[in-house]
Amino acid sequence: MTGRRRVGRPLTAVLSVDGIAAAGLELLDERGDFSMAELARALDVQASALYNHVAGKDEVLARVRELVSDRIDVGVFDRLSLEEALPVWARSYRVAFATHPVTVALFATLPVVRADRTIAMYERVIRAFAESGWPEDDILTTVVALESLILGSALDVVAPDDMLDPVGADGAPAFTAAYAAQRAALGEIRPADAAFEAGLSAMLVGLRARLASLRGAPGATP
Repeated sequence: MTGRRRVGRPLTAVLSVDGIAAAGLELLDERGDFSMAELARALDVQASALYNHVAGKDEVLARVRELVSDRIDVGVFDRLSLEEALPVWARSYRVAFATHPVTVALFATLPVVRADRTIAMYERVIRAFAESGWPEDDILTTVVALESLILGSALDVVAPDDMLDPVGADGAPAFTAAYAAQRAALGEIRPADAAFEAGLSAMLVGLRARLASLRGAPGATP
């Protein structure tokens, strides 16, 4: 039997960068953080084996960011105008991070180093703004403004629907009435979804006015 490959599970687990990142993302979802030793145990390998594929935890996190970013629809910018594509992109962005909410705060403070696919996502979005005539010096400011809404709403998705219920509060009749009216109006629609759509609609209307103002159109809203 010498020289023949053994049937069944290999003695050493087969690793890949994306496989390591997927395990890291799972640990983030479960525990909120991980060490390289914990990641190695989750993959049933020695910690030293990980370093044959990644330089360390920072690179794993960069690859995790790529896995999440891969789920954001940027292909829509190849099919639709900027104004039509932005809501599709924004909704897919929100879903990607709402599925893994712990990554929102994490990636808000980490630079996009080594995350080539994430950078490619930004490149496509920024190019769509530039191709639509958006002033170059304002593109990133506008994208970050949109991200503020998207990522804040991604966290709101995992919050309880009754988080703002003022039940039992004294001296807040307007708050209590507004909460009751909202719940009656929304029916089965989640408050987080309604708030996101309201915010997105307002931002898209505001962006049209902002672009006109940046271009110096007569009568444009500043």
